[in-house]
Amino acid sequence: MHWMRSVSLLLVLCAGTWLAFVLLQSDPPGVRDLRAGVMLEAPRAIDGFELVDHNGALFGPADLKNGWDLVFIGFTHCPDICPSTLHVLGRVDERLRERGLQMNPVFVSVDPERDTPETLAGYVGHFGNHIAGVTGSHDQLERFSRRLDFAYVRIPASEGRYSVDHSGALALIDPRARLVGYFIPPFDADAMTEDLSRVIGGY
Repeated sequence: MHWMRSVSLLLVLCAGTWLAFVLLQSDPPGVRDLRAGVMLEAPRAIDGFELVDHNGALFGPADLKNGWDLVFIGFTHCPDICPSTLHVLGRVDERLRERGLQMNPVFVSVDPERDTPETLAGYVGHFGNHIAGVTGSHDQLERFSRRLDFAYVRIPASEGRYSVDHSGALALIDPRARLVGYFIPPFDADAMTEDLSRVIGGY
């Protein structure tokens, strides 16, 4: 039955990518004209989850009300997508702060067996001073991921090793803990900085 669950999650991943593509192409009424992202016509509340951050503190919906958040799911053993995305997030965060604007990057590890809070604390610090590392039980991680229309699946490899396939988009959360938009890879730090300056400065 495990393989059936894996196939189902992979289908969700594909469906999420397709949905993001449709959103970017369709330009529905009410969506802002952004260079790198898309704003949803109807914001969606992000609630009903309880995770833990890289300091060992609880991380819940109230923590998404401390300003604007950009949320990305992944894992520290990721060889390319996760570090490259976090590098971009660190650059965008730095540029926004230079403009007097604040955005909170949040990296959610969906590999809790290997990514403890201590591991995340050492990892996210390589990419910037303001990136939060978050993880939790798989039940909580799946619940949180579904709120964002994200998905992930563990892929077995040889000798007991494994990787994790996961959604690659960034979810934009407003100060009322509502999902309001997405940024879809490939990410461009300049375009994202301009988009977020407009959104944060005048949404």
